[in-house]
Amino acid sequence: MPASEPTLPDRFLRGLAVSPDQDAIRVHGRGVTYAQVHDLALTWAGSLLRACEEPPEAIGVLAGKGLESYIGVLASLYCGVPAVPLQPDFPISRTRHMLRAAGVSALVTDERGYRLLPELFESDGVPVLNSGAGSGPAIGVHSRFGLSEPRRARASDAAYILFTSGSTGRPKGVPITHANLDYYFRVLDARYEFGPDDVFSQVFDPAFDCAIFDLFAAWGAGGTLVSVPGQAYAAMTDFVTAAGITVWYSTPAAISVVARRGGLGATTMPTLRLSTFAGDALQAADAAAWQEAAPESILDNLYGPAETTITCTVYRWSRESSPGECLNGIVPIGRLHDGHEGTLLDARGEESAVEGELCVSGPQVTPGYLDPEDDRERFFWRGSRRWYRTGDRMRRADNGDLLFLGRTDNQVQIQGWRVELAEIDHRVRRCAGVRDAVTVTAVLDGRRQLVVFYTGAPTTAAEFARQLLETLPQQMLPRHYRHLGEMPLSVNRKIDRQALRQRAHELFSGQERAGSRQTGVHR
Repeated sequence: MPASEPTLPDRFLRGLAVSPDQDAIRVHGRGVTYAQVHDLALTWAGSLLRACEEPPEAIGVLAGKGLESYIGVLASLYCGVPAVPLQPDFPISRTRHMLRAAGVSALVTDERGYRLLPELFESDGVPVLNSGAGSGPAIGVHSRFGLSEPRRARASDAAYILFTSGSTGRPKGVPITHANLDYYFRVLDARYEFGPDDVFSQVFDPAFDCAIFDLFAAWGAGGTLVSVPGQAYAAMTDFVTAAGITVWYSTPAAISVVARRGGLGATTMPTLRLSTFAGDALQAADAAAWQEAAPESILDNLYGPAETTITCTVYRWSRESSPGECLNGIVPIGRLHDGHEGTLLDARGEESAVEGELCVSGPQVTPGYLDPEDDRERFFWRGSRRWYRTGDRMRRADNGDLLFLGRTDNQVQIQGWRVELAEIDHRVRRCAGVRDAVTVTAVLDGRRQLVVFYTGAPTTAAEFARQLLETLPQQMLPRHYRHLGEMPLSVNRKIDRQALRQRAHELFSGQERAGSRQTGVHR
């Protein structure tokens, strides 16, 4: 394979050459060196290939945050095929669809993922590698099966496949190529100059594309990746300092979680040199609070749908100038990476110099969804360029920065997870006794929340949760429901979503005034 076609595993090999005896990963205080990770990934890759009757199309990694997920992704790439990160907490029906859609030929699991196999497969299913399993369908793993070196993929091949929420209840597969990722990481390397002394936080779930940033930004530099456990939020600043973390990456929601627990005092995170946030709108107040706690850190706000390879814009926060540049208290998303073009389309689909839906074209944009039928919603050609419609409304500031205004459709970000409100509607309508349902969002305690208005038989929040968790991930589960006798209609006799959004706003405003947080059925 020509050296001119770098692939994602090459980043790990670069880190291996720089830091063979340094920890590549630390999980719960346990460190695993680059040399050890490399040997394990070669062994797992060889064992997976040996167990497949035919060359695999893709390898699923059904594991939560841990060594199995990190090494499993690398082993999949060492096989020369896409990795498909999967979340064990997702509903079985959803995971089963993803396995089929991605053409998964083998699985790497942790213990939680392994216990799901009888529900996922009616028969023996696919070969499964579970390094901790003592019995069952797990394949044999032995160093003698290991590859001598990673198998090469082409730059145009998919490196990983992620799934986004779908408006019809069918998640959409997004393949991201090695070429997409090579361009992306070259942008990051030039901007941040990562090195072997850097220690990176690993906050994101492996099925969230931002986790790829953590893994391969660290591994490409020979740095160390530290998995951040959930209990660390009780004293996050202490954890960051004790672990020596220099590069932090999370959704903005992490800031408010840490702040609520009294953890953002002045200069409480002195080790940080870089703090990046993505996955949701960053509030100016949160950025200022984090900057005070980490005064030596650069703070960048990043933006990008999965279809544009993790993030495609950047804005650097400034204590002096940024507060005056924010719109509605939201930090700008800045400008597109070099080599990309952006255009704003108004409601008529015509270009606007000031405001409209952001469309992006460039080397980070995915070739398209797994199902070409899904492309029609989001991709279009104009001239010789192929464009992706983000669904996000932006305003272009006088200095050229992009300012986030909101969504043009029913797709929102909830704690970093992209959610199609139409999918929530679809699932709620299938609950017993429900005639119709419309999901909107409102802000409570500074965080966006899902609110479901429904008609039919009144139902408790607990009962909704019981039924919805059969098909929706926990992260997409609404917490607030309001029963209506009938849906409000606009003058055009369509459901008046604006009226429902206003009701949700009034509902939450009342709760905040009362100093309480109510959930459940509201009649």
